[in-house]
Amino acid sequence: MLAAISMFIVAGCSLGDLPGAGTTDPVDGQKLNVYFLDVGQGASQLLVTPSGKTMLIDAGNNDKEQVMLDYMKTYHIEKLDVVVGTHPDADHIGGLDKVIDHLPVSAIYMPKVQSNTKTFESLLQSIKNKGLKVKTARAGLSFDLDDQVHVDMLAPNGTYENTNNMSAVVKVTYGHTSFLLTGDAESESEKDMLASGADLHADVLLVGHHGSNSSTTLKFLKQVQPKYAVIQVGKGNTYGHPKSAVLNRLQKQGVEVYRNDLQGTITITSDGKSLHIVTER
Repeated sequence: MLAAISMFIVAGCSLGDLPGAGTTDPVDGQKLNVYFLDVGQGASQLLVTPSGKTMLIDAGNNDKEQVMLDYMKTYHIEKLDVVVGTHPDADHIGGLDKVIDHLPVSAIYMPKVQSNTKTFESLLQSIKNKGLKVKTARAGLSFDLDDQVHVDMLAPNGTYENTNNMSAVVKVTYGHTSFLLTGDAESESEKDMLASGADLHADVLLVGHHGSNSSTTLKFLKQVQPKYAVIQVGKGNTYGHPKSAVLNRLQKQGVEVYRNDLQGTITITSDGKSLHIVTER
């Protein structure tokens, strides 16, 4: 297993093969669409840029493989320019193998953390079958998804025993709008992001770890200062997510909350200046 992992993970790579020579002011009428896909008790975000570039972050659990393929058809996704597996938990990477099997993928990022689960092994096999090499997701990476949409990776900032804290945290900026997508990053990772001096401010926050008490500390939330928060969580989940303490914290900070369990897939569209939010229900 360790040998297999070392075949695919290449530390410190950047996305030099994608076009984009720096973000520019948004062009009137052009939109960035960010879909927070309803995958039940799991997570998946699909981004489509104004020029049609695509990025998929996570893909729900193993039982959501067909659901993910259906989403790709629904949104007319014929290829993925960037795939990010935030960390090895099944509820984040379980559906990625089938997506990679069925669509061309230009680049894939995952943090330098291993797992001996069948889910992780299946993902690595799909990556190998496509002839891809995993690029290491880590703080400090930066690239243009297209000439108007910029991506910064803000975590992981080191190595952690808890794989949740190894989550790739992605900030996406389009014009004057931004999204902070946090995977399952917990308080330890949040503390290190704060200490790093990175610009954490974002209009939209994907609430860490499905609204668990382990994440979304007050200090972190005050630094991000989101207008909107999305919680990717399933109906009647056995974890009690999202936790009332987290919901109360968001409410006290004046953050408008959207949830997959209550509203289905959540689509946030940016024209570079303002955001428009549509829910499935």
